[in-house]
Amino acid sequence: MSRIGKQPILIPDGVDVTISDLSVLVKGPKGSLDINIHKDINIDLKDNVLVVSRLSDNRNHRSLHGTTRMILMNCVTGVSEGFYKELEIQGVGYQANMNGKRLILTLGFSHEIHFDPPEGIVIEANNRTEIKVSGIDKQLVGEVSAKIRSFRKPEPFKGKGIRYKGEYVRSKQGKTVGGGEG
Repeated sequence: MSRIGKQPILIPDGVDVTISDLSVLVKGPKGSLDINIHKDINIDLKDNVLVVSRLSDNRNHRSLHGTTRMILMNCVTGVSEGFYKELEIQGVGYQANMNGKRLILTLGFSHEIHFDPPEGIVIEANNRTEIKVSGIDKQLVGEVSAKIRSFRKPEPFKGKGIRYKGEYVRSKQGKTVGGGEG
């Protein structure tokens, strides 16, 4: 039995779960999410508790069991609390600003980078060096954060670039100058 899949999902107050044939609709105070479920996975809702079960001990069913449970758990958490990721910018002259919903990044290139967030994602640029990406879909928040980070990944020699808050970037020494006879 899957250790993750067998755990029940407690539904908090204010969250409504509707199960139809092969889809689950989760509505909460922050929004709603709709996910499709594999036909071999069963979902039962009793007394504000979701229980995910599988048809057999088949390898494919076992892998779907835990995955489906975590996707449902992330939907319930997302519509009730939401998810966020924080990024920080390091480097002289590197900064982030907001122009309406558009994120404008100055990262040492000859041009600024303009990034429009997808629907359901909110981006905040606090003090020019910190970016907060938030939303109800955990996967989409992670994708947008990775996309923003990819504009200027932290380089190992000076440490300049965009990194996740608290991320450790191992620094390298660099080349030594002189010392060799020719």
